[in-house]
Amino acid sequence: MSRHFTRSLLFAAMFLALAGCGKSASDQAAASGELVVRIGAAAPLTGSQAHIGKDNESGTRMAIDEANAKGITIGGKKVRFELVSEDDQSDPKTATIVAQKLVDAGVKGVIGHLNSGTTIPAAKIYSDNSIVQISPSATAVNYTQQGFRTAFRVMANDAQQGKILGEYAAKNLGAKRIAVIDDRTAYGQGLADEFIKAAQASGAEIVAHEYTTDKAADFTAILTAVKGKQPDLLFYGGMDPQAGPMAKQLKALDLKVKFMMGDGGYTPQFIKLAGDAAEGSYASLPGVPLDKMPGGKEFETRFVAKFQPIQLYAPYCYDAVNVMIAAMQKANSVEPAKYLPELGKLEYQGITAKIKFDQKGDLQGGAVTIYQVQQGKWAALSTLGGAQ
Repeated sequence: MSRHFTRSLLFAAMFLALAGCGKSASDQAAASGELVVRIGAAAPLTGSQAHIGKDNESGTRMAIDEANAKGITIGGKKVRFELVSEDDQSDPKTATIVAQKLVDAGVKGVIGHLNSGTTIPAAKIYSDNSIVQISPSATAVNYTQQGFRTAFRVMANDAQQGKILGEYAAKNLGAKRIAVIDDRTAYGQGLADEFIKAAQASGAEIVAHEYTTDKAADFTAILTAVKGKQPDLLFYGGMDPQAGPMAKQLKALDLKVKFMMGDGGYTPQFIKLAGDAAEGSYASLPGVPLDKMPGGKEFETRFVAKFQPIQLYAPYCYDAVNVMIAAMQKANSVEPAKYLPELGKLEYQGITAKIKFDQKGDLQGGAVTIYQVQQGKWAALSTLGGAQ
């Protein structure tokens, strides 16, 4: 064999090896005869809510990784699930662009979005393209009231959560004069409105209703106006980037009121941002406490070992992926048109709850837990509603 011929063979082998390295995971899976199924995810991965968005992404990724490790077969083919994650920046306009990107990427379903304000406009794009959407965290009632058959969620909505919060404030905390601040997002406004209805029905008086934005940092003027109304409880509808500084400024103004939030404030980040002012604050989270969830402690151990401490919605993202895959298995198809009917009638025991959807795509019998910051940590007080 000539030296020239040997060198040619070597170059050819190197070229083939490099070509193989250049193939995407999808290409390699397809070449091996696997069926590649893309699952989209959308959340704020940059900005002030990135810690929650990355938590969502990690919960989704963990479920996909575990599904791939099981070697699931659908329609006679071994399936490899692939995560396509996009940053919607918690912005409604960006969310619609992201939604179209996921559609164009050929995803067979979407886990998201995180915020109600992004989930609601994105839902129409998924519906128009017959893509199943399961939100792990958007609680605004309007999301599933748009009439889209493709829209689902795996936690209680704000009608359920706001009602329990309002009743708890008036009946359990004895609040008679309540002030409300909301950030005017679909989530914050919707939750605040439901809270107000329930609190008033329970005998409390709403002495002030002020507004801010999900980008604000200084609440001194609003809180000064609230202080003049002499409330005994302040409810905030919004997320932790605003709730933390708000709690701090409450203390600085010596405004002695009970401070209550929805799920947007129930994070380790709220305690970090609020510092000592977090102590005694109340918040809610749809579902039962993690240590009471079936397999919750085991899930937390696995999650923390792979990623980081759970911020908020990671277990719900994990369940959203698994219920979507379960519907695909039931239908023996990864095509949304075929597994959508199965999803609507599925009963699935997840980490967070027994998941069964009503006709609108809402979780049936969703429970809500009230928490309080005690000695620098969130402590569960009571779980209300739902089938516990």
